Amino acid sequence: MRRFLSFITWALLCCRTTQAEVFTSIGQMTDLIYTEKELVQSLREYIKEEESKLSALRSWANKLDDLTKVSTSDPEGYLAHPVNAYKLMKRLNKEWSELESLVLQNPSDAFISNMSMHRQFFPDEEDETGAAKALMRLQDTYQLDSEAFSKGKLPGMHSNAILTVDDCYDMGKTAYNDADYYHAVLWMQQALKQLDAGEEAVVSKADILDYLSYSVYQMGDLPRAIELTRRLVAIDRSHQRAGGNLRYYEGLLFKQLKELNQAYQPVSEEPIQLGTYSRPKDHLPEREAYEALCRGEGVRMTEARRSRLFCRYRDGQRNPHLLLKPVMEEDEWDSPHIVRYLNVLSNDEIEKIKELAKPRLARATVRDPKTGVLTTANYRVSKSAWLEGDEDPVITRVNQRIEDITGLTVDTAELLQVANYGVGGQYEPHYDFSRKDEPDAFKRLGTGNRVATFLNYMSDVEAGGATVFPDFGAAIHPRKGTAVFWYNLFKSGEGDYRTRHAACPVLVGSKWVSNKWIHERGQEFRRPALSGHTDVSPMSEK
Repeated sequence: MRRFLSFITWALLCCRTTQAEVFTSIGQMTDLIYTEKELVQSLREYIKEEESKLSALRSWANKLDDLTKVSTSDPEGYLAHPVNAYKLMKRLNKEWSELESLVLQNPSDAFISNMSMHRQFFPDEEDETGAAKALMRLQDTYQLDSEAFSKGKLPGMHSNAILTVDDCYDMGKTAYNDADYYHAVLWMQQALKQLDAGEEAVVSKADILDYLSYSVYQMGDLPRAIELTRRLVAIDRSHQRAGGNLRYYEGLLFKQLKELNQAYQPVSEEPIQLGTYSRPKDHLPEREAYEALCRGEGVRMTEARRSRLFCRYRDGQRNPHLLLKPVMEEDEWDSPHIVRYLNVLSNDEIEKIKELAKPRLARATVRDPKTGVLTTANYRVSKSAWLEGDEDPVITRVNQRIEDITGLTVDTAELLQVANYGVGGQYEPHYDFSRKDEPDAFKRLGTGNRVATFLNYMSDVEAGGATVFPDFGAAIHPRKGTAVFWYNLFKSGEGDYRTRHAACPVLVGSKWVSNKWIHERGQEFRRPALSGHTDVSPMSEK
């Protein structure tokens, strides 16, 4: 067994040629489900072989135990019988050697070999950290408290996917190690709450209080930090840091109260929860508006605006491909004009696109505005693949359909980009077009700026995952088989800054989309430019 455990350690720690960032794609994570099932079956086979081996050894030991009781009671009398003498020679010469070989057999070899084969595709430390941060992102965006997560209570669903004390502790430690004391407090507090309620755990209460008290101090709550540190000292008087921290916190608080000429106020008996402390500001100026739209709040769809939205059939100005089967177009927003096309992709086409993309999925990139080079970014959490138009008839057909519907050439468009969003997958507010301060963003392509975006939804999403436009308060929800379209540029070539948009974090489900970014070059006679006008809405073209 010790040898088996050493093999396990080797397989887990040494064979780590992994594909990182597995957590960024639900599509790739599904493969791990079947991998785990196979490993469980392999483990059961190993256990069965070990049990069979132990059963044989036990049977042999029992037989020899009975035999030696007889032989040792009268050795000479026992060996007086020639058969007993022969069998003793045989046992010690051959049968004990066979027993030795049985003991030396290692049933774990097949299991370890299977583990080693699959280990290269396992998630690594980066994936675990990324998944933990994704849960915190969902917690922030959808204003979910830690207890809701720990009990598997998400909007619209309840499952058995619970978080234990140790899970909550690990979540808090991930945040702590990233100097994210806001989330460290929330998760350490939840771990403490569940431990106080009697749940068993590997982690000790002293360890939780150690992290929690210091994180609370970092959030500026000295009275509560003192109270938590006193609890820690009461549990472990020999704790290396607790005594020193307590004296330091008490000294700071005494100094503050003296400077403010205030008396000490007892710590609130209210437990720490979502809203106890303010979430730190970050780099995104429209964070609150963006996340509110993701929750379905702040959508500015008035009755007056709704009255200007219509449905219609489009034949692409009598395009031969659409004459017999025109596409249905729905207005999603009036200005800027955003439309949704229904039944753009069939289920078979969607599955084929996913089949082509899945083996090539890699962490989604953004184009560096200064260099034009594609690079990864923390604000875009998904995996994507680029599909050539001529690699499969389905891609050729989809590209042609986009051209027929929009009336714009796709000869100068970018390849079809397929994206799959993983745990908490999102793309924070961004522009699809290059701004004046980044003129080289698409220089390498030589096709001008991104004039329009055609976004195919290839899955329904149970919760979250909306496409939102913080500037004018629109939220568009994924509907499988449909596509949304908007212009990023006015006819003058000026960027429409209202089109800054985002992909909300996926709360429940898996989100698949495919993008076609259509460029300026080649549209000269399909969408003539307007000289001297920068305020023409693309809506006027429809």
